[in-house]
Amino acid sequence: MRTYSGAMSRVTDHQVKMRPFRAEPSDTDVIVRTQVAPSNGDAIELDYRLEKTDAGWKIYDVTILGVSLVENFRNSFASEISQGGVDGLIKVLTERNKQLAASNGKS
Repeated sequence: MRTYSGAMSRVTDHQVKMRPFRAEPSDTDVIVRTQVAPSNGDAIELDYRLEKTDAGWKIYDVTILGVSLVENFRNSFASEISQGGVDGLIKVLTERNKQLAASNGKS
């Protein structure tokens, strides 16, 4: 998440356009569709999947240009699990988080 949120925080000169949205009060899972439009160039489709919890609505997936981050990570995790098992996945994720934390601390 740090990678994607860091990239999004550096986006400037863009306009976010909300697509038409309609939800029922009983809905507990929704998709909010947006377009991110730069001043020059094509708009990017950016959709958010949200789940209603006791604490409010929470984003649990982001789809950029039709690619779901959840699906992307699921495939990546499956590959890591097939190579090193669940313990191997945990080790890889722990190391990746340490590296990201260290690089964020240097800026």
